[in-house]
Amino acid sequence: MRLFPRIACRALLLALATLLTGGTALAQTKVVVGYQLIVGPFLTAIADGSFDAAAKRAGYTIDWRQFKSGGDISTALASGNVPVGVLGSTGITAAATRGVGLELFWILDNIGKSEALVARDGSGINSTADLKGKRIAVPFVSTSHFHLLVGLENVWKIPPRDVRILNMTPPQIVAAWQRGDIDAAYVWPPALTEIQKSGKTIADSDEIGKASVPTFDGIVADKAWAQKNPAFMAAFTGVLAKAYADYRANGKTWTVDSPQIKGMVRLIGGKPQDMIDALKLLDYPVADAQASATWLGGGKQGGAVRALQASATFLQSQKQIDKALGDYSEFVTDRYAKAAAAQ
Repeated sequence: MRLFPRIACRALLLALATLLTGGTALAQTKVVVGYQLIVGPFLTAIADGSFDAAAKRAGYTIDWRQFKSGGDISTALASGNVPVGVLGSTGITAAATRGVGLELFWILDNIGKSEALVARDGSGINSTADLKGKRIAVPFVSTSHFHLLVGLENVWKIPPRDVRILNMTPPQIVAAWQRGDIDAAYVWPPALTEIQKSGKTIADSDEIGKASVPTFDGIVADKAWAQKNPAFMAAFTGVLAKAYADYRANGKTWTVDSPQIKGMVRLIGGKPQDMIDALKLLDYPVADAQASATWLGGGKQGGAVRALQASATFLQSQKQIDKALGDYSEFVTDRYAKAAAAQ
């Protein structure tokens, strides 16, 4: 869910490119919002128009666009054309380390079991011990990629060079899987749900996270852009808070006929029951938890900052970044979650 840099990434969801004709939000300012193939309450608020209505009241018009991976969003953020976007925790780490002036302001999901390594039936893989020499697909610079490498090196003690790791987006993984071009894949729903139908799950990000660090999907904003557009940030985060509170209160009662499930299917495809099953694999923190030290609060000792720091250390060891920063707290803010929790 999950740059991994998760979602590809996973994602969950979103890139915001501002098409400004002036510097104020008094006139309707058009904003392009990109999202990924990641399930969650965020999608329900897109589908039912909640974001659009709140943005309009704040003086903005949103143009929603779907991105195939977090890597695409990371590139757009770095270019300066996208002020808000959805990235996995490793993707956030990589972008921040490379000088992108972003700040994480909402945790979309705690990934856990929603990202997993699945071996295709007939591949000859019955456990992680059988991975040597096999073809494993994963979206590069995603949370799935991160935990695959952590699993290989730190948990299963298999040098990454002893397997063939292939860079594919979630839709490409499903297509390659159906053709028999790959032996295994590490990915998130709905692609994960699809390949599990003809494969065996041999590891997931819950167990790997417990042996290393957890991964998450989050929404980031260009810090300078956010400071100039406080009305949008407040409106956007307010919708997130309501959507997550609604899921916490009512999500267990959602069925294949619920409008929330139908809305997610309409946006990213897949089958209604698969959406329900995928939702159960993730944890969605509400506003109070978002603002706490468990996630966005707590400064350098906060959960999100510590996860970014650990991700940076690993990315440096994998030569995906030149050098980890000494402190990632400037790239995490709890101000918007606190304001939403107080409403």
